[in-house]
Amino acid sequence: MAQTVFDKIWNEHVVSSNAGFPDTLYIDVHLINKITSLAAFEGLRKRHIPVYRPKQTIVITEKSFQHIPISELSRFQLDMLTRNCNDFGLNKTEHTRLDQLFPYVSYPGQTIVCDKQFSDILGALGVIAIGINELHVEEVLATQCMLIHKPKRMKIEVNGKLAKGLEAKDINRYLLSEISADGASGYFIEYAGNTILNLEIEGRMTICKMSREIGAFGGIIAPDEKTFAYIQKNSSIMESVNQDSAYQSELFSDDSAVYDEVLEFDAEDIGPGNYGIGVSKLIQSKSNPQNTEKIAFDTSAILSGYNDTDYLLSRLENIEEFEHSKNYKIFNED
Repeated sequence: MAQTVFDKIWNEHVVSSNAGFPDTLYIDVHLINKITSLAAFEGLRKRHIPVYRPKQTIVITEKSFQHIPISELSRFQLDMLTRNCNDFGLNKTEHTRLDQLFPYVSYPGQTIVCDKQFSDILGALGVIAIGINELHVEEVLATQCMLIHKPKRMKIEVNGKLAKGLEAKDINRYLLSEISADGASGYFIEYAGNTILNLEIEGRMTICKMSREIGAFGGIIAPDEKTFAYIQKNSSIMESVNQDSAYQSELFSDDSAVYDEVLEFDAEDIGPGNYGIGVSKLIQSKSNPQNTEKIAFDTSAILSGYNDTDYLLSRLENIEEFEHSKNYKIFNED
């Protein structure tokens, strides 16, 4: 059966799926920070359980500078993060810019969860990156999985040659004006077309970063030679990528793959400057029932007496069986 690149990665990571319930999605890499992890660690303490897969949990802190004072709140958060890392056996990774860390922890075909501020960028490396808040960090810390309904699939294809001087941010402005700030709600976007693929990885990151601005759940660009060359240059985990060559070679959308929505644009229509969102598009996006449908995390109990984390903890045996049956190497696994 023909599949999109999003389907291939998603389906490869589904531990269990039942009609009417969220999928149990396995997460390859969990990036946590000082803001979204505090309550989650307290939840682990109350349950008296460890971090389930500490080697797949990457703690990131932005490098501090002595001449820039930090607030009392920020200092408290950093102190608590240090305490939590010590208590749960996690190592902190300090980077001046968090996006510089991404090639070191990600390679095409993964599922990654992290702060919503950074999740969209990762899609340029051919991964499904999901932005989560503190309510769901605990799930992943405790089980390396999360409960989530599968989003709808949208393809945004841009073909043609950009005018001289135009770049990724001009594509974003144009797409935002055409699609509107809520036009992709409930979708996970695949960006395609020769205009997109001709961009360097940094430009692709800019494109994917727009996903939440148009209401989408996230964005992805199928990996190609540029993707692997970028990871080869910037990453120390390329050996793992090479070991997964059979899986990696399938990370493209099949020609007859079906999307829930396809939008096509001509690069020749893109010009310089700022675009405005027409009133008609705003009205259409607000009045269209399909556009207002949100794909959200299910925070209610899915079984009597359980919340999401408790339910996943009750399924740890299934999660372990899934890990053993995976046909490609989990990042940083012994």
